[in-house]
Amino acid sequence: MTTRVAFAIAAALALPAAIAAEAPTANHDVTVLHCARLVDPAAGKLLGESTLVIEGNRVKEIKSGRADDAPYRDGASAAGGRFAAVELANATCMPGLIDSHTHLSFETSPSSYSDQFRWNVADYAVRSTVFARRTLLAGFTSVRNLGDGNNETIALRNAINAGIVPGPRIFTAGRPIGTTGGHADPTDGYRSDLAGDPDAKEGVINSADDAYKAVRQHYKDGVDVIKIMPSGGVLDESASADNAQMTIDEIKAVVTAAHDYGFTVAAHAHGAEAIRRATLAGVDSIEHGTFMNDEDMKLMKEHGTWFVPTIIAGKYVQEMAAKPGYYPPQVAAKAMKVGPLIQATAGRAYKAGVKIAFGTDAAVYPHGQNAKEFEYMVQAGMPPMFVLQAATTHAAELLHKQDDLGQIAVGRRADVVAVPGNPLDDITLMQKVSFVMKDGVVYKQDGKATM
Repeated sequence: MTTRVAFAIAAALALPAAIAAEAPTANHDVTVLHCARLVDPAAGKLLGESTLVIEGNRVKEIKSGRADDAPYRDGASAAGGRFAAVELANATCMPGLIDSHTHLSFETSPSSYSDQFRWNVADYAVRSTVFARRTLLAGFTSVRNLGDGNNETIALRNAINAGIVPGPRIFTAGRPIGTTGGHADPTDGYRSDLAGDPDAKEGVINSADDAYKAVRQHYKDGVDVIKIMPSGGVLDESASADNAQMTIDEIKAVVTAAHDYGFTVAAHAHGAEAIRRATLAGVDSIEHGTFMNDEDMKLMKEHGTWFVPTIIAGKYVQEMAAKPGYYPPQVAAKAMKVGPLIQATAGRAYKAGVKIAFGTDAAVYPHGQNAKEFEYMVQAGMPPMFVLQAATTHAAELLHKQDDLGQIAVGRRADVVAVPGNPLDDITLMQKVSFVMKDGVVYKQDGKATM
């Protein structure tokens, strides 16, 4: 059985990216959603009672008020199609949410640092299907997956797109790219006979030439986006969370190669110097940004660089670091340094006018709790409508998918979620998603999973 699982994973990893065109069939040919309220993030408005007409996996019509659904029912019947009407009384409908920073194939725990010596790629891949489903049921119909261990989220993406397992639409980076001993080096903390010398094929580079090889390997592997690690990080077993770990020439080489291949580049960067280098080198987004200073914010505004704060991750690692033995000592020390600062940095960046997209670093905290980030963003000083935009129109723009995702509009993907009540009055309602539709398929209704 183990051999069969390993073979299945290997085969999935070999599937071409073109499989992404294959999508699950919608539940019904025509579905009419009666919403008590509708968030229009493009206009920054909360609309009143609205009717959404979904045909297949696309939005066909949007009508103000409660439209009579009989003509759609009759039309579907006449054409031999299936019809459904969904009552979302007292619920607020909005576009499917987008988490711009996830890691769907693992989840941190006190055993994480030893699990890696016992688990095979199949173990991570199987668990990823559970984490993907939790994420979708939390209302996140699309995610950027910014790093895995062995490209297992490429296989997960393909399986979801083919309708084999339920989950969000994934744009994956595969393995992250960094330098020897840096946050992307998968052998940090290993004894010397196990560590070896990872190279560009495994995402570890030490020159501009290595950077080109790494990006081209990622293209060959079938990724959607590139993730780099120009600064230290919290959860690896090195000493620094914020030191600069890539030269500006190395970052520029990654960005140039990535943009040649049509990829955007996300940069994990806690430290101010790493943020400065990454911004000047032309990355598309800065992730975390804990020690971001005023100069960094000015540069990011000038370059149009996005910021993905991941406040929930900082708060969670701080909380876990207070538990003896949860993290190795050096990791706990870094967590206690980063955790208390990340929310305030996000608030300052918002006030400075830096472009912000929603992202959480899911896996650092338990999958499915992504929406807690909305509450933390509001606490940081961001208005409720802004944080909803961050997870819809802003995130779609960061993905370069603003013509298809992030809005409920005629011709766009039929990704719709709903929460009971008005989240602009109580942002914590985002943690109580009661309805989830992705590509015209209903995965959750009346607060219960449908598949």
